Amino acid sequence: MKNTLRHILLAVLIAFVAVGLMACSSDEGEQGENNSETSENNQQEADSSSENEGSFPVTITDDSGEEVTIEEEPEKIISVIPSATEIVFGLGLGDKVVGVTDNDNYPEEVKEIESVGAFELNFEKIVSLEPDLVVADVNNGEAIQQMRDQGVKVLVLGAQTLEETYEDILTVGKATGTTTKAEEIVASMKKDVEEVENVVEDIPEEERKTVWLEIGEELFTAGSGTFLNEMVEKAGGINIMADQDGWPQISEEEVIEKNPDVIFVTYANYVENAVDKVKKRETWQDITAIQEGEVHALNSDITERTGPRITQGLKMIAEILYPEKFNQ
Repeated sequence: MKNTLRHILLAVLIAFVAVGLMACSSDEGEQGENNSETSENNQQEADSSSENEGSFPVTITDDSGEEVTIEEEPEKIISVIPSATEIVFGLGLGDKVVGVTDNDNYPEEVKEIESVGAFELNFEKIVSLEPDLVVADVNNGEAIQQMRDQGVKVLVLGAQTLEETYEDILTVGKATGTTTKAEEIVASMKKDVEEVENVVEDIPEEERKTVWLEIGEELFTAGSGTFLNEMVEKAGGINIMADQDGWPQISEEEVIEKNPDVIFVTYANYVENAVDKVKKRETWQDITAIQEGEVHALNSDITERTGPRITQGLKMIAEILYPEKFNQ
C-alpha cells in the first residue's frame, strides 16, 4: 500500500515538473520569437531611416505656414538671414551656399560668398544665382512673398524659443537631405542645456539673480516668449521684464524700480563703449548692478541668432551669473 502511494506521489511530482519545463520552454520560445521580431522591427526602422536620409521629393510646412515641396536635393542654396546661414553651414552645406547677406559674419567662409543685399534684398541678384532653395526667416517680411512671386523656392524659419530652434534645424536638415547631421546638432544642443540646468537647479529662488536685458539703447528688452528670456531662466536667472511679452520698449523708471542685480547689454559688439555708457547713466547709479559692476556685454551674434551656437550663448549667460559654479 505504501509502495503504491509512493508511486502515485512520484508520478504526480514528475507530471508537475514536466508541465513546468514545458511552460518554461514555451515562454522562452515566445520570448525568443518576440526578441527576434523586435530586433527585426528595429532593423527595419533603422533601414527605413537610412533610406529616408536624402530622399526626395519632400514636402514641408514652414514657419510661414506655407507648404513647400522640394523635388530634388538642393545644390545651390542662398541664405538671407544670419541665423539661417549658421544652420546651413552647421549642417555641412557651406560648399552649396551661393549667396548670403552683408549681415552674415559667421563662419569666416561667408565673407567670400556673393552678397544678395542686407536688410533690403537684391531680388535680381537672387534670381540670377538660380538657387534651388532660399532659406529665410519670418523677419524677412514682405521679401519672402516677393521672392516666391519670382518663382524662387523659399523655406521660411522663425524660431522664438530653443525648442523651435531645434525644430528649424531639423526642418532645414529634412529640406537638404542632412537629417542625420541635424539630429546630431540638436542632440548636442540639448546636452548643453541639460548641463547648465544641472548646475543651477539647486540655487534657491531667493538667491537667483535678477536680470535686465538691454537689446537696444532705446531700452528695448526681451520679455516672455523669447529665446533670451528662456536662456536667462535656464541659466538660473530671473528676467525682471518676464511679465512683458515679446520685445517691448521699457521706461527708465521701470528698470530703476525693479533694481536688477545684473545687466546684460546685447548690442555691445555693434555700439562703441556700450557697457560704459550704461554704467555712466546718472539716474541709474543706485541700481545694484551698477554699484556692483555687474554690467556685461553679450555677444549678440551668439545669443540672438536662433542657430546651432545659441546654446553657447546660454552657457555664456550662466557663467556670468554664477561664475563660482562654472569656473571651478
